[in-house]
Amino acid sequence: MQKFIIGKKIGMTQVFDEEGLCIPVTVIKAGPCTVVQKKTEDKEGYNSVKLGFEDVSEKRINKPGRGEFSKYKISPKRYLKEFRTDDATKFENGQEIKVNDMFEAGNCVDVTGISKGKGFQGVIKRFNLARGRETHGSKYHRRVGSMGAGTNPGRVFKGKK
Repeated sequence: MQKFIIGKKIGMTQVFDEEGLCIPVTVIKAGPCTVVQKKTEDKEGYNSVKLGFEDVSEKRINKPGRGEFSKYKISPKRYLKEFRTDDATKFENGQEIKVNDMFEAGNCVDVTGISKGKGFQGVIKRFNLARGRETHGSKYHRRVGSMGAGTNPGRVFKGKK
């Protein structure tokens, strides 16, 4: 059986292993999720489970969405995601799924997410470069200075911005 759950990134922290190495880790608030809808092969042609995560005010959901939640007497959810599964009969509409129900300690997981788009950015934010002088007649505040060498080699080496 495939294992799945919806979560939200809380932040980053660090963990030290047995050898004393510092490992950066991402903290994710995963679950509890509610089964909003289950689809079976007889009715829809494929097996899947639609999960909802994080309660939200009913005002924030449009009318068709409200109907989807009220059909099974479930409080409205902010995030909905449908997962394909081999056997949807193991789930019931309105069932609450927690992390402990799906995973055990030591399991490997495959995480997918959405990157926050930042649009067109300048070099200070994009490449973490330093600013130029702000005073003494400088007109060179947030522009890139020298990035690489000179005429020879005439390019910026990979990994150097």
